[in-house]
Amino acid sequence: MNNDGNASQARTGGPTARTGVWFVGARGSVATTAVAGCAAVTAGLHPPTGMVTETPAFDGTGLPPLSSLVFGGHDTADCPLPKRAEHLTGAGVLPHGLTSAVHAELQATDREIRTGGPLPGDLRGDEELITDFAADITAFRRRNDLARVVVVNVSSTEPLPAPDAVRLPPSSLYAAAALRAGCPYVNFTPSTGLRTPALTQAAAAEGLPHAGRDGKTGQTLLRAVLAPMFVQRALEVRAWSGTNLLGGGDGAALADPAAAAAKNAGKERVLADTLGHTPQGEVHIDDVPALGDWKTAWDHIAFDGFLGSRMILQTIWQGCDSALAAPLVLDLARLVARAHEAGLSGPLPELGFYFKDPDAGPSGLSEQFTALLSFADRLREAK
Repeated sequence: MNNDGNASQARTGGPTARTGVWFVGARGSVATTAVAGCAAVTAGLHPPTGMVTETPAFDGTGLPPLSSLVFGGHDTADCPLPKRAEHLTGAGVLPHGLTSAVHAELQATDREIRTGGPLPGDLRGDEELITDFAADITAFRRRNDLARVVVVNVSSTEPLPAPDAVRLPPSSLYAAAALRAGCPYVNFTPSTGLRTPALTQAAAAEGLPHAGRDGKTGQTLLRAVLAPMFVQRALEVRAWSGTNLLGGGDGAALADPAAAAAKNAGKERVLADTLGHTPQGEVHIDDVPALGDWKTAWDHIAFDGFLGSRMILQTIWQGCDSALAAPLVLDLARLVARAHEAGLSGPLPELGFYFKDPDAGPSGLSEQFTALLSFADRLREAK
C-alpha cells in the first residue's frame, strides 16, 4: 500500500530528531488543547498534569521529548487555531493568558493544517482521497525533516458503516492514508478507522504499529475501576445504567443515534469483559449545547450482597473532556512513535489503558496499567 519511496521513515534519529503528530480533526477541541498544552508544558508554563509518560515510570524509555513534537493535520473546518484556542479560553477549557503565550506555536501548527474531506460536492473517489491525504502527510514529514509521523484521529464520532456500504467511512480513508504514507496510527475515537479486514491486513503488511480505539477519559475510566471491585468482592451486579450530558462538537455528533451506538459499544464492552455478563441498563447520551466542552456523567449501579440484600452505588463524574483527552493523546503519540522507532508492528494491546475498546488485553484499569508499565520496560530494553 506504500507509494512513497521514503515512507518507511527513519527507524532511528539523533538527539535533535523531531517527531510529527498529524491530527485528523486538527482544529477540534482535543487537538487544539493538545497543541497549546504541549507548548505550555515545554515552556515550563504549566506542569504535565495528566500525562502518564511524564511520570518516573517512563524515565529512560526513549520517548520523543515534548519539545521535539511538530503538529499538523487535516480538518474540514477553517477556523484558525489561535481563534479556536480563544474560544476554548472563553469556555474555561484553556487558562486565561495561555493563548497569547503560545500564539506562535498555534500559528505554526495552523500553517500545517490541510483541508480534509470528503466535503459536500466532493467528486473524488476513495482511492483519490486516500492518495491526496497521504500526499499531505508525506509533504508534512519532508517539509519539517521529521524522523517519523504518527497519525492520530481525534475527529468527531461517525456512525458505523452499513454492512453493504460501498465506500469507506472518512475515518478509514484517513487511516488508509496513514498506512500509505508509512505512518503509525492511533484511533482515539469510536469510529471505524483501521477496523476493516482490508486495512487491518494492510497495516500488518506494512509492519506499522497502531493503537485504538476510543479514548477512555471519564465515565468508562471509572467503570474500569469499579467493575473489577465488584468481581473481586464477589458482589453480583444486576444493572448498570448511565447518562451522559455533553455539548460541543461531541454532543452534536452523538445526537445522531447511530454515532451514539458506536460510542456506547466501548462503554458496554468494559462491563461485559470484566463482569462476565452484560448487566441490565444502558447509557443515554444527551446533547446539551450550553455545556460546551464540559460533561456530566451519572452511573446507577444495582448489585446484590450477602443473602440477596439489594444495594445501590451511584457516581457523578463532571469534567472537561478536552482537558482529560489532550494529555492522553500526547502520551499515545509519543508511545506509538517510540514503538515504531523500536521496530514494533501491529496492534499494541499494552496501550489498552488508554482505550474503551482496545485491540486486546484486560479490561480492568489496574491490569491495564500493569501491562502499560511492562510496555515501558519493553521500550527501555529496545534502546
